[in-house]
Amino acid sequence: MLLRPNQRLKLDDTDDKLFYDYPRFVTHVDEGFIQKLTDLYRQRLKPNTRILDMMSSWVSHLPEEIEFDHVEGHGLNAEELARNRRLNHYFVQNINAQPQLPLPDQDFDAVVNCVSVQYIQYPEAVFSEIHRILKPGGVAIISFSNRMFYQKAIQIWRDASEMSRVELVKRYFASVPGFTTPEVIVNQSTAPNFWQWLGLPSGDPFYAVIAYRLES
Repeated sequence: MLLRPNQRLKLDDTDDKLFYDYPRFVTHVDEGFIQKLTDLYRQRLKPNTRILDMMSSWVSHLPEEIEFDHVEGHGLNAEELARNRRLNHYFVQNINAQPQLPLPDQDFDAVVNCVSVQYIQYPEAVFSEIHRILKPGGVAIISFSNRMFYQKAIQIWRDASEMSRVELVKRYFASVPGFTTPEVIVNQSTAPNFWQWLGLPSGDPFYAVIAYRLES
C-alpha cells in the first residue's frame, strides 16, 4: 500500500467542494517561483500540443508566447477556471471523491499540476489517471513549494520535510507502471541573488518532479 489510511487524513475532513466554494483570485506562491515554473514549462512543453492543467485555478503560468492546440482545465471552483484565459475548456471535479477523469485515453501531450499535489488523498489512483490520459512520450510535471492550506493537506505531507515531500511525489510516480524514473528539480530559493546577499527573505522554494509516459 502506497499510503496508510491515517496518512491520507486531513485536519479539515469536510467536503473539499465546500472549502473551495468561493473563488480565491490570488497566487499562492511568489513571483520567483512563478518565473521558475514558467521557464520550466517553456523548456518541457511543446507548441501545438494538448495540455491538461490539473487542479488549476484562475491562472496557469504557461508561457505567453507558446500556442497550444488545446489547454484543458480541471479544478474545484468554476468561477476561477472561467477567469483563466489560457483554458480552452474546463471541468469541475473533486478527484478525492472521484479520481477517474472524464477524458479519453492517450489524449494529452502533457499534464501539469502546480502547488496542489499535497491535497491528493489517493495518489495511486490519480497518477494512474495521469498515465492513462498521457500519450506515449507525454510528460507530467508536478510542482510545489512549502506553502499549503494546512488543514486540507494530507497528514503524510504535513508531517514530512521538504525533501521528503520530493521523495513522496517520486513514489507516487513509481507506484504506476509505465513512467520513466522521475527527474527532480530543486531550487531552494527563488529570490534574486542580490536579495540573499542583502539578507532579505529568500523567497518560496521551488520543487518539481517530472516523469514521462514510456513509449511502450
